Amino acid sequence: MVNKGKAGQAYHDIEQLIVSEALEPGTLVSESLLMEKTGLGRTPIREALQQLARNRMVEIHPNRGVLIPPASVESQLRMLEVRRVLEALAGRLACHNANGADRARMEDMVHRLTGAPMPLAEYADALKDTHQMVATAGHNEYLADAMAPLHGLSRRFWLAHIQHRPDEIVRGAAHNLAILRAILAREPDAAEQACLALNDYLVQFAYSTITRHPRSSSG
Repeated sequence: MVNKGKAGQAYHDIEQLIVSEALEPGTLVSESLLMEKTGLGRTPIREALQQLARNRMVEIHPNRGVLIPPASVESQLRMLEVRRVLEALAGRLACHNANGADRARMEDMVHRLTGAPMPLAEYADALKDTHQMVATAGHNEYLADAMAPLHGLSRRFWLAHIQHRPDEIVRGAAHNLAILRAILAREPDAAEQACLALNDYLVQFAYSTITRHPRSSSG
């Protein structure tokens, strides 16, 4: 679980830099650079890096720096195997346990995703918010903690490889809308199937990058 306060802010800011590839995969960065980019001190940066390392978002190499690991198709597919099971469970639990505040946030997101395709940066924010809503609406903190890094790594891969952006945003939004609508209707079977359909899309997307970007199939 990411701590609140400055360490939590540092985690959020560094994760955003990684997911957006403002910190390029395969590069070593220093704590000083991260302090400069986030405007935060060394202690919250170090606490955030420890959590990010546990979540496989970074690798800490003493006396050398912090490595931003490259994203490979193989690692993405292994991650999606785990996400498939956990997200289906999250969808079912959310149908049973989502409270009024959870449902209000989901209804707002449905309206947000239903309009015209968003610019990529805006959609990336909406996607992160949707992931958090589904993961937390089941009110099982162990599940939410397990899913957070999987979602972050998955978003990073998707954002790094999308080509026809409006088309992919429309497809991604449709899958996430199906999940949210099933949860709002309190239909566990439909929510699970919508989660599995999203996973199928992400697996297909990962395989499609091999022919488009042969380098992405290696670490």
